[in-house]
Amino acid sequence: MSADPVALTQGLLRCRSVTPEDGGALGFLEATLKAAGFTVHRMTFSDTNTPDIENLYARIGTGSPHLMFAGHTDVVPPGNESAWSHPPFAAEIKDGVLYGRGAVDMKGGIAACLAAVLDHLAENDGKPKGSISFLITGDEESVAVNGTIKLLDWARKHGETFDHCILAEPSNREVLGDTIKIGRRGSLNGTLIVHGRQGHVAYPERADNPVTGLVKLISALKAQPLDTGSKLFDPSNLEFTSVDVGNRTVNLIPGEARARFNIRFNDLHDQESLKVLLEKRALKASDGKIRLSFEWEPSNADVFVVEPGPFTDTVASAITEVTGHKAVLSTTGGTSDARFIKNYCSVVEFGLVGQTMHAVDERVPVAELMALTAIYRKIIDRYFAS
Repeated sequence: MSADPVALTQGLLRCRSVTPEDGGALGFLEATLKAAGFTVHRMTFSDTNTPDIENLYARIGTGSPHLMFAGHTDVVPPGNESAWSHPPFAAEIKDGVLYGRGAVDMKGGIAACLAAVLDHLAENDGKPKGSISFLITGDEESVAVNGTIKLLDWARKHGETFDHCILAEPSNREVLGDTIKIGRRGSLNGTLIVHGRQGHVAYPERADNPVTGLVKLISALKAQPLDTGSKLFDPSNLEFTSVDVGNRTVNLIPGEARARFNIRFNDLHDQESLKVLLEKRALKASDGKIRLSFEWEPSNADVFVVEPGPFTDTVASAITEVTGHKAVLSTTGGTSDARFIKNYCSVVEFGLVGQTMHAVDERVPVAELMALTAIYRKIIDRYFAS
C-alpha cells in the first residue's frame, strides 16, 4: 500500500476532537482528500440548546455506483489522563500497538478507509469507476443532532444519492473479521412515575407512600420479557437505571417516586407499540390501586436491519480472504449513525475490534490497521469491478 493508514490514524489522533470540538481533525481530512482530487464541502450545523458542530462531505467521481464511507472524528473525553500509559492525544506506538483516544472508535477505521481509497485511486488513474464519498461528522458521541442526520439532508438537497455505505464503527467483538453489523436495535428512554400523598411517617394512614407502588411496578415490568427475539435480533430488553424520590427528610413520606429506564428493542416493536405495551402492563399490575403515569423522551433511534444480499456478500468475502474468518451478521450493540444512513441507502458496519473503545489506554495493533485497510481495499476493488 502506498497510503499509510498508521500515519493517517496518528494524524487524526493528535487532534483533540472531544465532542463538540473539532480539534483540527476535519481540516486534516480535508487537506488529504483535496490532494487526492476530491471535492470537499465543510459545513457547520446548529440547533436550539446544542453546540454548533462541524461536518465534512467529500466526493470524487460523478457516475454510478456510488459507494460512501461514513464515520465520526469526535471522541469521548479521555478521563484521568494520568491513568493512561501513553498520553491520549500523542498517538504513540509501543510494541506494535498504537495508543490514543479514538484509535478504535473510530479514527483508526476512518484512516483505514481513507488509505484504501487512496490506493484504489492511485491504481486507477485517480478516478473510480463510479463515485466514492466520505461523510464525516463531529457529534456522534453526543446528542447526534447537528451531524449525520443534517449532513445527509444537506446532501439530498444538493442532489447527492448513494447506493451503498460502509460505516467504519468498531464492529468486531474479539478478533478482526468476526462480525459485520447489518442492523441495530432501537432505543427508547422513559420515566415511570408513581403519584402518592405526602405525609408524616408516624401517621401512614394519612399518606400514600409512592415508593411501595413503584417497587411493585418495577418488579412487574421486569418479570415478563418483552419478547423472545426475532430472526435477526436478540430479545428486547428493559433496564431500570435510576430510582428517585427527591426526599432528604427521613420522617417524611414523599409525594412522588420516579424510576428511569431504557429499552433496547428489536424489529418486533416500534416506539409507539412499546409505549402502549408498557403502559398496559403497568396499569394491570397496579390493579387500580396505584396512581401512575409515564414520561417518554424523544428518540431518533429506531430499529433497523439490512437484509443480506450481494453487498454484504462482497464485504464478507473480502473479510474472509484477508483474515480467514467467516464474519457473523449481527444486530447487537448500541445505536450508531447507521440509523440515519439506512434511510438513504443500504449500510453495513465494519471496523476494528471494539474491546478498548472509550477505555483508558484505547489502542489498536498496527497489524490490525493494516489488515482492515486491506479488507476495505478488496471491497472497493470488487464493488467497482462488479
